[in-house]
Amino acid sequence: MQLNPPHTLKEIASFIQADFAGEPNFIISGINEIHRVVKGDLTFVDHPKYYQKALNSAATTIIINQKTEVPEGKALIFSEDPFRDFVALIKKFKPFETASGMISPTAIIGAGTHIQPGVFIGNHVKIGSNCLIHSNVTIYDYCEIGDNVIIHSGTVIGADAFYFKRRPDYYDKLHSCGRVIIEDNVEIGANVTIDKGVSNDTTIGAGSKLDNLIQIGHDTIIGKNCLFAAQVGVAGCVTIGDNVILWGQVGVQKDLEIGNNAVVLGQSGIAKSLKGNTTYFGSPVLEARAKMKELAMMKKLPDLIEKLEG
Repeated sequence: MQLNPPHTLKEIASFIQADFAGEPNFIISGINEIHRVVKGDLTFVDHPKYYQKALNSAATTIIINQKTEVPEGKALIFSEDPFRDFVALIKKFKPFETASGMISPTAIIGAGTHIQPGVFIGNHVKIGSNCLIHSNVTIYDYCEIGDNVIIHSGTVIGADAFYFKRRPDYYDKLHSCGRVIIEDNVEIGANVTIDKGVSNDTTIGAGSKLDNLIQIGHDTIIGKNCLFAAQVGVAGCVTIGDNVILWGQVGVQKDLEIGNNAVVLGQSGIAKSLKGNTTYFGSPVLEARAKMKELAMMKKLPDLIEKLEG
């Protein structure tokens, strides 16, 4: 989430009543969760395991729960509970806006776009030209949709990220302030759910096609001309290249990458990053021919065991 206008380190620290280390006029231009930070962003870290990742990230301001030396070119804000204070800043800079009708007066809808009955379009949504939005589609605030996009009935664009911190007796929600960006010439099937970024964008690349009953997690980036079949599930912070095909019921774990032109056969489980230009199968996935060979060998195991026991 970009801050418009940017704020100083002193201002941000004062909002959460926290001490800081760094130049008081140090500029903070955005607020982002660690996976998608860029220079100028503020992020948070609250576990020693991830201190170095945050301190060495592209983020230039870090809310942290331990006094430590300030990295060169950066600033620190000290907090007893960085998660709590990060959420407080999100709520301050992007508070929830109630709806005043089925289509917000702040929405911008391009020429030639058809909106069927029962569609909800939230505040500050942008929809391009010559799109077709079928009935009972829900598009949350701030989402952006390009030209020539088709979205089928029952789909939800921009629901909150599935992101919680485990407290001793409850789950604490990290409030989402990101967006969904759908580029030109995308088609999205019925009953698809695409979650907004926690604090950045979930992006569906130009020309990509998503079948029915697909879940795309927060901050995931899908490349151009990808093809996903029914019941694919993609977790948060995944980066998928161009021309990738995921066949039915493929599951993708969080925070990994899939290279250009990869093909993953149906019912496979992806637990680690995959190189492009390769066909994969299985759970966990292997190169498809190697996996098929492995399965063929497993079928022979009962006979081999029987011979050994005999």
